[in-house]
Amino acid sequence: MAHINKLSAVEVAKKSKPGTYGDGGGLYLQVTKSTSKKASEGEVTKSWLFRFMLAGKARSMGLGDVQTFNLKEARERAREARQKVTDGIDPIEQRNEKKAAVRAEDAKRVTFKQASERYIAAHKAGWKNAKHAEQWKNTLETYAWPTIGDLPVAKVETAHIMQIIEPIWTDKTETASRVRGRIEMVLDWATARHYRSGDNPARWRGHLDKLLPARSKVAKVQHHEALSYTQLPTFMARLRAMDSISARALEFTILNAVRTGEAIGATEEEFDFDTKIWTIPAERMKSSRPHRVPLSDRSIAILKSVPREAGSAYVFPGARTGKPLSNMAMLELLRGMEGMEGLTVHGFRSTFRDWAAERSNFPREIAEAALAHVLSDKTEAAYQRGDMLDKRRRMMTAWAGYCG
Repeated sequence: MAHINKLSAVEVAKKSKPGTYGDGGGLYLQVTKSTSKKASEGEVTKSWLFRFMLAGKARSMGLGDVQTFNLKEARERAREARQKVTDGIDPIEQRNEKKAAVRAEDAKRVTFKQASERYIAAHKAGWKNAKHAEQWKNTLETYAWPTIGDLPVAKVETAHIMQIIEPIWTDKTETASRVRGRIEMVLDWATARHYRSGDNPARWRGHLDKLLPARSKVAKVQHHEALSYTQLPTFMARLRAMDSISARALEFTILNAVRTGEAIGATEEEFDFDTKIWTIPAERMKSSRPHRVPLSDRSIAILKSVPREAGSAYVFPGARTGKPLSNMAMLELLRGMEGMEGLTVHGFRSTFRDWAAERSNFPREIAEAALAHVLSDKTEAAYQRGDMLDKRRRMMTAWAGYCG
């Protein structure tokens, strides 16, 4: 190319008058007055410029400053740009696209810890238990973050999951399973948000189940200890002789075959004494569906006998003002009763279920409805759309009578 390499390194160093000086081939040295507040009078800045024509339009592209690229390097950058123009490629647009791609890639560099925190923030509003988000964070913080917390979520692999899960799979199987499941959900979220791609390395079925023994092989299923229904009348007599809110709450829980949280969280507005119905709202139910409980006369008597705390809506008030009974209160009561060691409050639901199956003529589905269990048989569930309240009322009356 004619008239190329016009400048010399010495000239580039000496140029101090603002202006544009051509080197040939579209490369220019651009000298401008310095705009820095710290610059002295007459100080200038020097940079490289590449000018070209593409599709009939004049374009100008910066190639960096003199301090970064010397004359030889600027000429090489200009040569590469000329080649692209010759091929019909706009070097400015290509560079902008590359920068955008780098920025997009940087945006994807979310660590597993950051992904975990965003997942929890996105889902905690839908979790019924306010403590659930804290439990999620504590579990991942204890077991997952030390290994993969600072690792880009896109880089998490099966080896990392095994490093977290394998050491606790045998001794802490339930915890390990929970950790694995939560990691899997975080990674699924990251994939949906395009922070990672490919298979989920924390997936159990068809993946980790080939690397780890089944839970049933390494840990026995822990069932809630239950009292035999044959011993229940005697137990209930002992319970009624005790004068405490915890005793009344436990008796009420047993009579209605409900869960601990459903009983202690009950508020006055949930009860209709005229119809003898307790309606537990969906947000307090494990099934996320409202549940109606037909109340026996003894249940109503308990509700009316428990002293109310001023300013509190809870029917079983706790020690702290405005708070319900502690979820440990009934369990502690059981632990303090001679001969009742090892029993759990939840176990009385099994006591009720055994009684219904072995000592009553009520169909299985009635007992399941009383326990607010969601039927796993879709065909059976389709036919059973109501809550069978009248039939359950007869059953719960019989159960209250059996309890004595």
